[in-house]
Amino acid sequence: MLKEFNQLMDYIEEHLTEKILDDDISKIVGMSSYHFKRMFSYLANMSFYEYIKNRRLSSANRELISGSRVTDVAYKYGYQSIDGFARAFKEWSGFLPSDVMKNKIQKEVPKFVFFIDIKGGIPMEYKIKSMPKFNIVGVSRKIPMQFKGENNSILELAKSITAEQRDEMHQLADMDLNHPLNVSYDFDDSYPEKEGSLTHMIGMATTEENIFDDLEEIVVPDSKWAVFYVTGEFPQAMQDVTGRIYSEWLPSTDFKIRDIPSFSFTIFKDEQQSAYSEIWTPIL
Repeated sequence: MLKEFNQLMDYIEEHLTEKILDDDISKIVGMSSYHFKRMFSYLANMSFYEYIKNRRLSSANRELISGSRVTDVAYKYGYQSIDGFARAFKEWSGFLPSDVMKNKIQKEVPKFVFFIDIKGGIPMEYKIKSMPKFNIVGVSRKIPMQFKGENNSILELAKSITAEQRDEMHQLADMDLNHPLNVSYDFDDSYPEKEGSLTHMIGMATTEENIFDDLEEIVVPDSKWAVFYVTGEFPQAMQDVTGRIYSEWLPSTDFKIRDIPSFSFTIFKDEQQSAYSEIWTPIL
């Protein structure tokens, strides 16, 4: 997996002036672009789009210092206007392109290289489970991505669910997974959303089909799951383990992430921040 990830980093360097397509990503890394981008974000603490933008602007910075015209550099790296390029460049570097040309100011975001970093043996408690096909019915909304702290957009989504919708979800719920599930999918880190976005659903698991017009449905095919058990301060403990799944656990196993949504649920203890969570990751 590390070999494929580094091949993708090389491919990006060779195609900085071109659009990086999801099909190209999938072919090189051997997994869906959705799961790769999600994994990348946890490993890099930035979206995949933001990394590409940083590398393009780093390269543009070098060309400006070497004497290239602002107009040529702007259009070479995909900007539709000089003003748009100047705004993006100043936001990234703190300087206008003209300042860089005059004062030879260099800013560089280095190319990523993936490698195995052996850390202290902190155990991860998990179990492999197989599940037949089921559905998740609930309410969803497109929200900005956030890797640390509570995502206020998810809190707002939870508050927006009506008492009638909650009752309908519980009417359909007929599985041992009898907790409100948080499901993230349709990951999108494309411009202009700097931080990236995804669709987030709060719902219940059921073997029944959705019969309610005010609820949405995700069909989850029969699959194998790595179920990670997390206890600690919410949401930090769960976010830490999610990052470790992608950065430590997955590279050390023979499993691959399957191209279906992962989900989680959390049970709070006595209204304190300490909580028990499960993270369900689909695997092959």
